[in-house]
Amino acid sequence: MSIHPRRSALYMPGANSRALDKARGLDADVLILDLEDSVAPKAKEDARHSVCAMVAGRAWPGRETVIRVNGPGSHWFEADFEAACAAGPDAILIPKVESACALFDIAIRLREADASPHVRIWAMIETPGAILRIAEIAACADDPATRLDCLVMGLNDLAKETRARLTPGRESMLPWLQGALIAARAYGLDILDGVCNAINDTQAFEAECRQGRDLGFDGKSLIHPTQIAPANAVFAPDPQEVAQARAILDAFAQPENAGKGVIALDGRMVERLHAQMAERVVALAEAIAARTKSTPQSGS
Repeated sequence: MSIHPRRSALYMPGANSRALDKARGLDADVLILDLEDSVAPKAKEDARHSVCAMVAGRAWPGRETVIRVNGPGSHWFEADFEAACAAGPDAILIPKVESACALFDIAIRLREADASPHVRIWAMIETPGAILRIAEIAACADDPATRLDCLVMGLNDLAKETRARLTPGRESMLPWLQGALIAARAYGLDILDGVCNAINDTQAFEAECRQGRDLGFDGKSLIHPTQIAPANAVFAPDPQEVAQARAILDAFAQPENAGKGVIALDGRMVERLHAQMAERVVALAEAIAARTKSTPQSGS
């Protein structure tokens, strides 16, 4: 089972060369190199050049690198997308995806740009239209040409467009979060929770992480490096969970349990579906360990 740890996905402003360089020592699973919201119009061309040069030079080993381009229809999209395809990141994040048509158009552009087969597409879910058509958007993953791999929730934009309030507990957002998650899982996609704006409120951030984890999200998008460690901790299986998963797999691997759908383990009934869940827990723990080992740390 191949798994990409995506516990923490840190937005990095593409115009801030110092921050981009400092990211070499950050322990985020994913770096989202932003050419959109965090970059002023006058700085967009320089940011594009800087980000794409660093991606092409593989500046951040051990992390997934994702370039967020400016949205389709914007003045900068064509140049952003062409440069991103040439740089070869792990993925290109498309803002404000609202329909399947948008992703099929991206598929055509990928082919025309002769983008490397390893470059995937991530889609921002951040408008009312996206929420209304979330199943249609996620279903694009069934077409290999779209390369759709992950959905990313954009809750600040959703709050702006709907006038919903971002409150503790995110009651207004829960239907959207759950609907997007169900659509993602129905079509085999990963999905990342939206950002938490409370940079200095550790308790609020950790509470959002736990809520996202319990809902089923793979990780959280972040806006500050101090959020990395809590997100990594919350979205990783804890040692007890990993030990229990290994015990389930070991039990089903015993010759006497071959072919059995249900077995007794430590005083409880365990089904084959629990073994499948255990396989993912172990695979995720191993992938996290491998990524951590391959990632240069601060000061190294």
